[in-house]
Amino acid sequence: MTAALIVPLMYSNTGAMSWLSYAVGTVMLLFVAFNLNQFAKRSSGTGSMYSYTSVGLGPSAGCMSGWCLIWAYLFIGIAGTTGFTIFAAKILAAMGINIEPVILFAVCLAGCFVLAYFDIKASTVVSLVLEAISVTLILILCLIVLGQHHFAIDTTQFSFSGFSWMNLGLGVVVAVFSLVGFESSTAFGEEAKDPTKTVPKSIIWSLIATGAFFVFVCYAEVLATNGYSTTLDKIDAPLSVMADLSKVSFLALPLCFGAMASFFALALSCMNAGARVMLAMGRHGIFHAATSKTHLKHETPHMALGVMAILMFVVVAASRIFFKFEVLDEFNDAGTMGAFGFIGAYVLVTLAAPFYLKKRGELKAVDVLWCVAALALLMIPAIGSVYPVPSAPVNFFPYIFLAYLLVGLVRIVALKVQAPERIKEIREKIHSQHAPDLLVPEA
Repeated sequence: MTAALIVPLMYSNTGAMSWLSYAVGTVMLLFVAFNLNQFAKRSSGTGSMYSYTSVGLGPSAGCMSGWCLIWAYLFIGIAGTTGFTIFAAKILAAMGINIEPVILFAVCLAGCFVLAYFDIKASTVVSLVLEAISVTLILILCLIVLGQHHFAIDTTQFSFSGFSWMNLGLGVVVAVFSLVGFESSTAFGEEAKDPTKTVPKSIIWSLIATGAFFVFVCYAEVLATNGYSTTLDKIDAPLSVMADLSKVSFLALPLCFGAMASFFALALSCMNAGARVMLAMGRHGIFHAATSKTHLKHETPHMALGVMAILMFVVVAASRIFFKFEVLDEFNDAGTMGAFGFIGAYVLVTLAAPFYLKKRGELKAVDVLWCVAALALLMIPAIGSVYPVPSAPVNFFPYIFLAYLLVGLVRIVALKVQAPERIKEIREKIHSQHAPDLLVPEA
């Protein structure tokens, strides 16, 4: 449901060709998904890309992947929290009630924690139902917009005249923010039924469906607001504006409810997925042993969930209280920051895939091609995030993320020096779970 807020940010980078960034982002991530599925269709378990990267490149690279994923789920979860807050505040304001955003942050994260704490199945069903409702409402609105334009093709969105290809890279970063999550099913290998079959299918089809949805919605939003007094990049509630322009204002309130519910689902899914990565890393000694514990009755990683919930609240509340960030700015910034974490993890798991297949004696030329193609496409957002230099504060984000990676690298090096037996334990545990017939490479 980031479509409710993210398209204006995309439009500020790529204008009328915003749909193209989503299309390129989808194709790029499909190549990543092909590499990810080399692992998913052969093994299952908790830890997702963290464990997969460890199998292919060794525990040290795996730890860096997990480090990236914690960052990614943390900040995308924060984006979900701020999105929930924006639309909850709009609904409450319509009722004459004004509440400080920090309180709404707490309500959202507390609700997510409670659902995730008691039952992964229930929390997953809640997420899917909320997303289905919001997606349906958006699609109805977009079809109304297209119908009022007689389903004519908007040629301005297919004209490359005046389009700056240099902005495509940052546009793809924004697209990654919207499209991430397709890989999250790999974090639930222990809970999934027949995971080596269901998880790979889920990865591919969820990405294709999400990519097609965002291309379509982006096209419709640009079409609907073309000629409007305020340009799309300056609109903070594009779906409400679309409803007004299409003379279906009665949809505005349901859309707000749908958006609020969907952003809640986003925060919930990130808390769940992040906690499961933390659970795996806790079991391997990277994080405190407490994060490796699961609830005796509910069998959920309650300690890791608590850590994720607290971190998400501290970051988002501190940004609001001490730095006076507007909630919409927190949403945009958190989404962009989170995208860097996913890009880092995608690069590592893509590199790991051919090494994994080679150890199994199954490497083919086409597998190398998938890897090279994915890495080449991942360079588009990687380079685009630093050149041309984005405006502040986005220009600082890549370097903040690199500093975070350096902290993770120091932690891993310290672990290898102070407790080399721990690295051996990580290797053996991942070996037993994901590749019992293979030797995990030395770190």
